[in-house]
Amino acid sequence: MKNIQLELPDSLNLDESEVKLILAVKLFEQGRLSLGKAAELSGYNKREFTELIGKLHISLFNYPPSELSKDVKNA
Repeated sequence: MKNIQLELPDSLNLDESEVKLILAVKLFEQGRLSLGKAAELSGYNKREFTELIGKLHISLFNYPPSELSKDVKNA
């Protein structure tokens, strides 16, 4: 794994675990990390991470609405 040092403003009042969670959620949402890898990065297990992203209204399925519309039309 790559180690990155990042300086954040004190006013954000974030600890390391919060930064890891934010990064993991965003990378998962973008489809750059799998559920398992995002959970690992965030320090949660898959079930816990799944519950967290559900509370954030982030879909487990990275399926763009345009693709869903095409599939519905072709069904």
